[in-house]
Amino acid sequence: MSDGIAAVGGAPVRSLTGVQIVGTGSYLPDEVVTNADLSSLGCDPEWIVQRTGIRERRHAPQGMTTSDMAVAAADRCLAAAKIPRQDVDLLVVGTLSPDRLLPATAPAVQHRLGLNCGAFDISAACAGFTYALATAMQFVAAGTSRRALVVGADANSRAINPHDVKTYPLFGDGAGAVLLVPGSAEQGALAYTLGADGAGADMLCRRVGGAERPYHCGAEEGSWLLEMDGRPVFKWAVRLVEESTRQVLDAAGLSTDQIDCWLLHQANVRILDAAIEALEIERERVVMHMDRYGNTSAASIAIALDETLRAGGIRRGDHLLMSGFGAGLAWGTLAWRW
Repeated sequence: MSDGIAAVGGAPVRSLTGVQIVGTGSYLPDEVVTNADLSSLGCDPEWIVQRTGIRERRHAPQGMTTSDMAVAAADRCLAAAKIPRQDVDLLVVGTLSPDRLLPATAPAVQHRLGLNCGAFDISAACAGFTYALATAMQFVAAGTSRRALVVGADANSRAINPHDVKTYPLFGDGAGAVLLVPGSAEQGALAYTLGADGAGADMLCRRVGGAERPYHCGAEEGSWLLEMDGRPVFKWAVRLVEESTRQVLDAAGLSTDQIDCWLLHQANVRILDAAIEALEIERERVVMHMDRYGNTSAASIAIALDETLRAGGIRRGDHLLMSGFGAGLAWGTLAWRW
């Protein structure tokens, strides 16, 4: 295990090996919402495809919560790992749509799974899974956790205004999970970076419901829902993916050709297309599922990882590149050896 490879652009790039993923799981609600289904809201189905690459997404039915989806994904992860639940000693949940403002969602997931461990949330929006993964890695590498369960889950359809025709079609609901355990010195994050730039906070936010603007302070109807200034967020994300990827790969001593599987946050196909062009990588190695699921926020990378692994697309020794980015503005990019 090593630390402090480099510091680039104010966000340090580090390594943390000796950690491995031994199980994955994911969950998508059954309800499929197509672009045509959204036409009644004034959304142009073809505009959605052309601008985002999204054709459909999943919405959680009434009564289903973020913790419900997190539990389902975690169940499948633990079954795949063949790890007894009593052995799980840490639970970290990344989400932007918690069941409640208080308490955190993780204790509800912990209780329903029958775990006996510490449990807490990470609030880093669409970078939530990479932040949660990096956090749990520290516990495992330090020897203070032997079996760490990491979940990314979001019920985005509850947090976005359905009358916002430019934003509402982009998002879907879902959850993904991984189980971390100690690994060999060659496994884990060969290099990773976590970064944030609070100057962009207003570009993607929910303004009402916190200490700054509580609900009771004359909030207008719907003002607690997500707002996004799409153009600057898009430009930032395109630049961020390329720059953070190059920084991490340089620190890891890897070329783009050595990455077997690219697991980039599924925000918009044009962001991924820009990354493919700028980094000159083969499109076939970039996992894409936003056409079927939309932007599932903290769940997107974990879902992509689970589906790829179950399809036989990841083998021991493979190199993965994971990059999550979103509100904060926050990002996390990791070069991972399986």
